[in-house]
Amino acid sequence: MKKYLLFLGFLALCITISCESDDTAQIIINDIQDGEQPGDQTVNLSGVYTEDLTLDVNTDYLVSGPVLMASGTTLTIPAGMTIRFQPVGVNAFIAIQQGAQINASGTPSQPIIFTSSSTSPGAGDWGGLVICGTAPINSTADGSADTATSEVGNLSYGGNSPADNSGTLQYVRIEYAGGAIDGNAELNGLSLYGVGNGTVIDHIQIFEGSDDGVEFFGGTVNVSQLVVVNSEDDSVDWTEGYTGTLTDVYIQHGVSHDKAFECDGYNVDFNNAGGYFSRPNINNVTVLGANDGSEAIRLRAGTQGLFNNVLLIDFDEAFDLDGDTGDNPTGQGVLDGFLSVTDVTFTNVTTKLKNDTGFTFDESDFISGDGNGSGTDVSSWGAGWTVGIR
Repeated sequence: MKKYLLFLGFLALCITISCESDDTAQIIINDIQDGEQPGDQTVNLSGVYTEDLTLDVNTDYLVSGPVLMASGTTLTIPAGMTIRFQPVGVNAFIAIQQGAQINASGTPSQPIIFTSSSTSPGAGDWGGLVICGTAPINSTADGSADTATSEVGNLSYGGNSPADNSGTLQYVRIEYAGGAIDGNAELNGLSLYGVGNGTVIDHIQIFEGSDDGVEFFGGTVNVSQLVVVNSEDDSVDWTEGYTGTLTDVYIQHGVSHDKAFECDGYNVDFNNAGGYFSRPNINNVTVLGANDGSEAIRLRAGTQGLFNNVLLIDFDEAFDLDGDTGDNPTGQGVLDGFLSVTDVTFTNVTTKLKNDTGFTFDESDFISGDGNGSGTDVSSWGAGWTVGIR
């Protein structure tokens, strides 16, 4: 277990990486309510909030440190608001802890925007949005009361409630996020830790992020109408037994990027204590590559998943399957019918399938309906509230 200590003026946040039983260290942050630190027309947000926090659409807010919503509280953000974050990297983020909720319901004409306060914003200026739920994760024993803790902030997540409800995110754009301590402890644009399918998440864009666009750490949450543009790491990442559904996903690579999808069956830094693998359903996907010899989708560590209606454009490799015949049986998922792609179109793609799983199977065992994929119609459902789409 590695520990890092950050000093934020008079605030101290204990940063710990863990993914075993809940040994959460104390988070030491002053309990600051928004009315206690008014600026000249700007209200600073930072600290642990132990009561509901409802933002005023007529007020400018600046997140100057970690904002943590405690269990039993709700953060409410009206449509059309822009919440700005000081460009201090990982030191400024919003976390919805277990038992808390966020209510952020924008509209196509009035999206909610989380962005950097810098006059010259860039990827990684601030941390990101973190939601911690009580849905199952496979890094703890199935049915146990144990939880795991997040990479940044040492926040508990996971449990035995597939229908966990952590609130609502609709028509939300997250810009210039992804601050990191180092390569092992970082925040994504949107980090979903053990979030359940009682949570509503749709019409979300991650724009110009330094780390992953959206990462799923287990859980059962369903996400639809997702746009990720110019993430410098993976656009969509899952691990720890994620079993939700992704519908209508548009990914666009910029100059700096990693995979469009990076998919793990479990967290290989720890173990598969739950004894099952990630197995989401993914429907209607368009991935626009940078035509730079990269690969689009990596499936590894025993992950399963059913892809349907996929359009991949400008890649050297489309699907790269990694694993072995031991603890990481990615190939077995193909043979069992739990890992496949149906109705897919490859445009300017050199290699459709790379099999490094240790299992023997044909391309036809994994891919069906070659040429039948149309992807997602982002020009329709993404109109008015997204930016940067080519």
